Amino acid sequence: MSTQFSTKERILGAAEELFAQQGFGATSLRQVTSRADVNIAAVNYHFGSKENLVNEVFRRRMDDMSDHRLSMLNDARAQRPGELEAILAAFVEPALALAAGRNGGGAFIRVIARAYAEQNDGLRGFLSERYGHVQREFARAIADCVPGLAKEQLYWRLDFLGGALTYAMADFGLIRRPPGVDEQTHRRRAAEELIRFAAAGFRS
Repeated sequence: MSTQFSTKERILGAAEELFAQQGFGATSLRQVTSRADVNIAAVNYHFGSKENLVNEVFRRRMDDMSDHRLSMLNDARAQRPGELEAILAAFVEPALALAAGRNGGGAFIRVIARAYAEQNDGLRGFLSERYGHVQREFARAIADCVPGLAKEQLYWRLDFLGGALTYAMADFGLIRRPPGVDEQTHRRRAAEELIRFAAAGFRS
């Protein structure tokens, strides 16, 4: 691992942890540099600004998740055409896999929750510009499965699915992982139940 790569990753890891704990507004670049054990020049060199650092924290996680989603979506369309549950699985399962990741996935879920809570317009614009095409691809695929659903209703329900998925990723709620059930099995059950719930909602 090169020094440049390790420095950049240390900064991103520190920023993600601090954003998860404190939010974006309350976290200073000086706190990030202290946590990452680098100087402010390193942050400026790699990211240029705090806003770019925030965006990069998301891009580091979401690029791979989006690629995984689109790959699964293409497979679903080719192998199980017209099957709504297969489309929804392509949306849900990569996100739950990210949440269960051992390399800090849990902290990133809290960062997502902060993004919802803090109404960060710059971040929302970045996410829309970079990942909006993924949402649109899923909207088209779902529309093919439920052709009678109006476009406005489809987007409302896709938005609701995103909220429910974020909730499931955070492992909140009534259903905790039972003793003796491993994380992978619990996440698979969560995916199955969410897909079943969402499919009923889209078909309603």
